Amino acid sequence: MKRRTLARLALALAAATTLTSCANVDPLAYRAERPVLDLREYFSGTIDGWGMFQDRSGRVQRRFTVVIRAEWQGDTGTLDEDFVWSDGERQKRVWTLRRLGDGRYTGTAADVVGEAQGRAAGNAFQWRYTMALPVDGRVFHVDFDDWMFLIDERVMLNRAVMSKFGVRLGEVTLSFTRRP
Repeated sequence: MKRRTLARLALALAAATTLTSCANVDPLAYRAERPVLDLREYFSGTIDGWGMFQDRSGRVQRRFTVVIRAEWQGDTGTLDEDFVWSDGERQKRVWTLRRLGDGRYTGTAADVVGEAQGRAAGNAFQWRYTMALPVDGRVFHVDFDDWMFLIDERVMLNRAVMSKFGVRLGEVTLSFTRRP
């Protein structure tokens, strides 16, 4: 009986992973979209953001604001992010980004496991990474499929789907506005 339950669980996880991987869009599908997103240009100076986290049922669990102070030196960028959550929690994340060429980027942050991999094309940027996410005193490694779309020179929309073992846990939706 135990073996059959494990086999069913493995089959369900494999099916979820297969369905998730089939739904992936290649960032190059957006290469003709305008305005073109240049990460070094957009993430330069101060950017304000407003967002929310929704669980897998779509219920909003938390809202937040973020202020990002961003600067580049050559092909290396620093995004210093200060979050304030609707429950009063404050959080800081500092990303170090590296432009590799051909629209490709890598990135690291203290709570990112390993290295994030990204690709920009047209007005879009896809960012994939695993985050060490603290929940109720425990830390879970959660995968992010993070998409950013430049709307105009000041506004960008961001949607990140969170998953574990290919199973969708929820999503983060964000709006960024660059300060003039």
